[in-house]
Amino acid sequence: MLEKLIVQKTLRVPASTGEAGDGTLVARQLDAALLDVGFSASRALLEHVGALAPGPALDLAATVVSAVRELVGDHVQHNAYFIGFPDNVPDTVEFWVQRLRAAVLAGGDTATDAQLRDALLAGGVNLLDLPGYGSYQHTYAELLAAHDALIAAAGDRLTLLRLGDRVEVEAERLYLTMAGSPTPHGEADLAILGELAVACLDGAQPDRIPVRENRAVLNGIRLVLGRPLVAVDTTTDVLRLACHVSGGDATLVTTTRLRAFPRRERRILLGALDEVVAASPSKLGDVARYAERWKRLGERLHPHEYAQWPHAREVFAVARGERRVPGLAGRAEAAIRAGAVGRAASVLSAAPGLLVRSADRLLRLAPAADRAAVVEAVGGALDSASGRVLCSLREHVDNRRTPAPARVYVGRSGRAWIGRDERPPLPAELVAELTALLDAEIGARLPEPSRPLLVDPEVLDVALPLSGKAAGAGFAVLPRGSRASAPGELLRFFMYWRQRERRTDYDLSVLLLDEHFHPAGQVSYTNYRHDGVVHSGDITDAPNGATEFIDVPLTVRAHYVVPQVHIYAGESFDEVAESMFGYQTRTREQRGAPFDARTVRARSQLRGRGRVALPMVFARDEGGWRALWLHLHLRGWPSFNRVEEHTPTIADQARALAQRRYLTMSYLIDRWRDRAEVRTWTGRLPDEPVTFIGIEAPDGLPEGSETYPLDRLGELIPE
Repeated sequence: MLEKLIVQKTLRVPASTGEAGDGTLVARQLDAALLDVGFSASRALLEHVGALAPGPALDLAATVVSAVRELVGDHVQHNAYFIGFPDNVPDTVEFWVQRLRAAVLAGGDTATDAQLRDALLAGGVNLLDLPGYGSYQHTYAELLAAHDALIAAAGDRLTLLRLGDRVEVEAERLYLTMAGSPTPHGEADLAILGELAVACLDGAQPDRIPVRENRAVLNGIRLVLGRPLVAVDTTTDVLRLACHVSGGDATLVTTTRLRAFPRRERRILLGALDEVVAASPSKLGDVARYAERWKRLGERLHPHEYAQWPHAREVFAVARGERRVPGLAGRAEAAIRAGAVGRAASVLSAAPGLLVRSADRLLRLAPAADRAAVVEAVGGALDSASGRVLCSLREHVDNRRTPAPARVYVGRSGRAWIGRDERPPLPAELVAELTALLDAEIGARLPEPSRPLLVDPEVLDVALPLSGKAAGAGFAVLPRGSRASAPGELLRFFMYWRQRERRTDYDLSVLLLDEHFHPAGQVSYTNYRHDGVVHSGDITDAPNGATEFIDVPLTVRAHYVVPQVHIYAGESFDEVAESMFGYQTRTREQRGAPFDARTVRARSQLRGRGRVALPMVFARDEGGWRALWLHLHLRGWPSFNRVEEHTPTIADQARALAQRRYLTMSYLIDRWRDRAEVRTWTGRLPDEPVTFIGIEAPDGLPEGSETYPLDRLGELIPE
């Protein structure tokens, strides 16, 4: 349903067009139901529901409550293995011995130590086969009955829902925003964009579609429906499109098995290729990079059958090696091999984005005599490169003054691997020169504010959302590198999964590190307790869904807390029917059930390639505990992954990313300070219209105000 999608994506409720009447009772019920899951309705929303007839009012209320419950993970039952969790969780070895005794019971007697010893010496004892191990021994209703209701606390989350326009208007607004986004989307948002593209096919279309993956999604819809393609200006755009409609990877990171194309689609694709090459034959230089994929596409498109598009046939001639067209990257590499780094920079000037992304390597390779030429070429390319690329380089050079403790490589899918940083640091004067050039260009591209900026301090440490791939889908999920305060006295991590076809065992674990990032303990299914940290018990099969929890009191002696999810057996994160990770914050007086939506601070989908997920790390500083979002996946082992095996790698990655300097929203705000009045949000509503920038916009801002909450921060990145 579009209504539910819009609520979850924007926290705006599309206005109902239902019959008017008296829905006051439904409005009160909606308000109470929302408060139970940590949400509140704006006055305008409650008034709108109250002015509807009971039928439409109930329909709207049901949609809203269902949407927000899914958003925070409250749509499933989060049972815990130990019914008293976090109390009465046994010692791990003691529990295993209990299960072993149950396995060798003779009649109704208690198994003796000798019987246990004989069972162990006989071999073949499998922990997963012990009676009662890994499966719930009580129902969810029994779990709730064993716990008191949650005591409300002042620090509980309360997220505001606003009234929006009609669903058609809200859908079009969201579609135009996502399609015209200057930054790439993650897989979940690309799927949402596809749904919106179908709904908005005959409505307004974005003036520009800067991100090529977005073009592939939109053109995939248009191709299937026989509509003209839009914004195709490179040969690779056509290849991306073919991969996307084949159900594959539009980023071209992984190879796609191409489907057969009907004649109508073949004509559209070949016509687009012909038009691109006819307008700019140099675009053939991009073909060699994906030559094998072009060959496979040629087998599907049959270009030899279409004499009217001779330029399209040239693409496949280049792919087969019948024609040689050197690309920019190849010519630049040849110049570098010849020792002419300045000439390589000059060659890359024809592709400003590629030149800017290559700046570090060129400057490292350039002899002192060539550095000025490289800096001049990079400086000349800045005004033509995208704002996202400029911000990426600005963050990059800020981390190149000294060697990193370790170098973490993160792919587009979030897969990470680590290595030594063997790059020599860039000279301080060179970093200063590049920084000044980038600051000037980025600042000049920011729009001129027509109102004062009102900035929530909580948003200042949010990393610039330069790519949707650096953040998972979910609720209150921040981009990789963002930091957020962790209030309360207790962190409670939760991880839920539901397998699709085969037995799947996920394990929630926590690695504790000291101030030097050395291991200081772990809590997992192999160790239920350590320094006050408690595990809820191991579940090994989830046909109907399963949840594991870990409680971390913020008095723990460790300086870093690294939650992680390991796949012990079964389906991957991309294969399971559903999976999620999140965390709650509570006071020690807040007992309640293990899961309560009002205390959920963030929930993200567990999706990605790899067998180990590292969603975030919590770090202690002078002001308390703060969450640092990672969104990483490690390859891990095909099965039997445990925290013990991956501790060194995880510790190194946590250290490298925790010590990295990220470009945050405070950087953009600082660029505005010389040109606009910047105020700090203190909770007091202003008397005049403002431009509000924050995690969540407050209710009651003066009419004419513009708001940029979390879901719109990407719009502030200059194009």
